[in-house]
Amino acid sequence: MIRRLLGRRDGRDRLVPVVPEAPGGTAVEPRLIPAPLDMQDLTRRLVALSGHSPQAPDLGAVGELVAGRRVLVTGAGGSIGAELVRQLRGLDPAQLVLLDRDESALHELLMSLDGAALLDTPETVLADIRDPRALDVAFAEHRPEMVFHAAALKHLPLLQRFPREAWMTNVHGTRHVLDAAYRHGTRQFVNISTDKAASPSSVLGRSKRIAEALTAHVAEHTGLPFVSVRFGNVLGSRGSVVPAFVEQVRRGGPLTITHPEVSRFVMTIPQACALVLSATMVGGPGETLVLDMGEPVRIVDLADAITDLSGVECPIIYTGLRPGEKLHEELFSEHEQLDRTEQDGISRIRCTPIDPASLPGIDAWSPHVREMMAPSVRDPLAVARATRDEQARPLVVS
Repeated sequence: MIRRLLGRRDGRDRLVPVVPEAPGGTAVEPRLIPAPLDMQDLTRRLVALSGHSPQAPDLGAVGELVAGRRVLVTGAGGSIGAELVRQLRGLDPAQLVLLDRDESALHELLMSLDGAALLDTPETVLADIRDPRALDVAFAEHRPEMVFHAAALKHLPLLQRFPREAWMTNVHGTRHVLDAAYRHGTRQFVNISTDKAASPSSVLGRSKRIAEALTAHVAEHTGLPFVSVRFGNVLGSRGSVVPAFVEQVRRGGPLTITHPEVSRFVMTIPQACALVLSATMVGGPGETLVLDMGEPVRIVDLADAITDLSGVECPIIYTGLRPGEKLHEELFSEHEQLDRTEQDGISRIRCTPIDPASLPGIDAWSPHVREMMAPSVRDPLAVARATRDEQARPLVVS
């Protein structure tokens, strides 16, 4: 990711002078663009900061589970979905279906995998998880035995401003995928969640908390290993802090950080996806699996590592925590009992299920729904239960 953003290293100069022109053709002061960062150096520094081993788990047992089976990935064109696809391809599934609503993302993924992207094979599915009929058609055609649900809206500040989008995609979109998986015989389901679902203070966290509970409901109903996997920030994903800092360094700064002490759990995309695949081996019905992400990393230390490697000193501007943001994230709340699994790097918690029939419909935007999604003293599941008890209008499950 960083090499692609900054280009190839020539092994000599760390800075490349660029002389732009002002309007009218007048030359302005040269701007310095850093040469490419060394990703291995940056990874080593991040390991030192987090204390988290970069070694990926052994996927041999996972390969036995995936080989010869039909697998579907939602959000396949996204950062996590695309890496899951790459790793799953190497495990010899009978069929690997790539589902996304972003046609350009699907095109880019296939180009990166095959060097060609005709987009004319049945394994490539253009569909929106908000559309249950489109999902039903796709699941009826492919009948996936395993589903990795990575499709989601994830940018916290935007979802704070547009909470109804999180309601429609992260909550009801997940519900639609679960419903299609249940009706068409999926035997194993992994819902990709986030550490922000633990004691959620944001629209993003609350929507993903409900998605975990919906997944647990199907598991409770079927006894099948429908699980969620919760982890923190993934370095290099679209819109994450590393690409943002790299672009700011390219521009000569400043780097923008919300707070001097803000910290986040971090891991690389390959690490996260390898652990997600490993979670398929240890997750029991209705469990939320929590990945070991080492110690939280201060974002200012991450910024220092990037500027040091780039050879450019950039000023830092502290912008203040935005609505819904925490100073420090947590992987599980004080009310969740964390137990170790037999797989190194993975723990489990028992997720409280919620019946989707108790939720208002995708088009509803009532005071109950707003309370479920917006910061509240009550857990979003408690709000949902109150909604059910007060007989709010449910969406009929097909």
